Amino acid sequence: MRSVILIAVMAVVTILLRFLPFLVFRKETPPYITYLGKVLPPAIIGMLVIYCLKDITPLAQPYGLPELIAAGCVVGAQVLKRNSLISILLGTAVYMVLIRTIF
Repeated sequence: MRSVILIAVMAVVTILLRFLPFLVFRKETPPYITYLGKVLPPAIIGMLVIYCLKDITPLAQPYGLPELIAAGCVVGAQVLKRNSLISILLGTAVYMVLIRTIF
């Protein structure tokens, strides 16, 4: 019973958070919110890339090669397919195969 209550509360909070912007900005979205909607996704992706590559040690084996190869696959897949999900899945799969088999 406790689990059902927890799930119900989480569901209600999630729904409220999803609909809150529509309730707050009923008539028109303020320009700063529109601006943030345009600049935040690339900024977040940039921060994730920096975070993923921050622990590379170019002077010690494997010299960051698995990370750089996987990042290259992500960039290549994104250029070719223009699908973020495919790019992320491919990069993750390539990285995992590289570190488990080759490096």
